[in-house]
Amino acid sequence: MREVLPPTLEQLGDVEFAGRYRPARDGERIGGDFYDVHSAITAEGEESLAVLGDVCGKGLDAAVLTGKIRTTLRALLPMAGDHHRLLDLLNRTLGDNADARYVTLVLASARREGATVRLRVTCAGHPPPLIVRAGGRVEEADTQGSLIGVLPEIESVSADVTLAPGETCLLYTDGIIEAKGGPLGDAMFGEDRLKQAVAECANMPADAVVERVQMLASQWIGRGTHDDMAVLAITAPRGQHLAAVGGHGRGRYTA
Repeated sequence: MREVLPPTLEQLGDVEFAGRYRPARDGERIGGDFYDVHSAITAEGEESLAVLGDVCGKGLDAAVLTGKIRTTLRALLPMAGDHHRLLDLLNRTLGDNADARYVTLVLASARREGATVRLRVTCAGHPPPLIVRAGGRVEEADTQGSLIGVLPEIESVSADVTLAPGETCLLYTDGIIEAKGGPLGDAMFGEDRLKQAVAECANMPADAVVERVQMLASQWIGRGTHDDMAVLAITAPRGQHLAAVGGHGRGRYTA
């Protein structure tokens, strides 16, 4: 159980990370949605690799495959600098899986450059991440790719994104936008409501962004049924970074 529970995220490499997860069945703690953030060494230097995915299915069966995928991705971290190669190797691994399940993924490599955060984002059959600019404008990252675990060969297109201080890249699973509820109980939360919600999160810390998105989606559902829901935010911290006293700890940022 400990191996498949979502990790607690915090600042890594002077970049803010935060995630929230709600399984399809409220009595359970695990399911088919997952996220992770890893530290990796690439040709560009030290980067953080954020992963958010959605395994076909729900409950324990999906959670078992989720654990296998997370373990495989950790083993593939030396390839983190080449998103397509990493996804291709994962696709080959899942292609040998007898239960024929598939997964959609988003990869986001993040590194700090001065006051900004540089991202390389790649989708594999997954909704593109949303970029929340400091002024409240919301953009979709220009990335797309094939499902993982279905075809012998995959295609993927990566996008380069620069986050200014206070700006956020939000990764989410389709359980958020497909959540049904509202006044009549049968309307989907949808992309427009999600974009409006994150537009109101401009200049917020990563943890506040994911908390608000998950709260609004949960309020929309009410007591209705829903799929697994996961969100992960990557934020460029505001202010100037100060080294930790004595060279230990994470340091802090000015206002």
